[in-house]
Amino acid sequence: MSGRATEGIRPGRLLLVDDEPAVRRSLARLLERAGFTVDTAGSMAEAYERLEQATPAFAVVDLNLSDGYGMELVSGLIETCPGIRVVVLTGYDSIASSVVAIKAGAWGYLAKPADADQLVATLLGEQPTPLAQDDRPMSADRIRWEYIQRVFEQCGRNVSETARRLHMHRRTLQRILSKRAPRP
Repeated sequence: MSGRATEGIRPGRLLLVDDEPAVRRSLARLLERAGFTVDTAGSMAEAYERLEQATPAFAVVDLNLSDGYGMELVSGLIETCPGIRVVVLTGYDSIASSVVAIKAGAWGYLAKPADADQLVATLLGEQPTPLAQDDRPMSADRIRWEYIQRVFEQCGRNVSETARRLHMHRRTLQRILSKRAPRP
């Protein structure tokens, strides 16, 4: 999260973009209970259709969508709706993708499953209640995952170039990228 000053921010119209219908329904209910007016979309194309109908003040965007990379949508939202607060929500959490999200202008970045209170606090710019920190170092699998994700981002999300740089077969890399991040 970027830590920008945000006194008096209230819930408003929010665009929720996630390609998993169950996640979308669940998050929409939680956000509506928090006071947001929620419009939902299951794809990037549907999200752009919703933008033509109403201009949101907030957005929650899944990083990996069925029809594209959520970071492209983040850039489009920020360009189309100046001042929008976008939170990237992903099941494929990595340090590299969180850095890319914040550099792209996202207000925050959270890993799934996100705590509802933490999501609302991030959207409104409040200091969320800190979650218990794990003092254990990252596992070897997690360190490998983070490294692969960083190289993937450096290669502009080009699987062939990433596989070449990592001296790895392209299909092996695709299998690794399709799985969720290992636990820290």
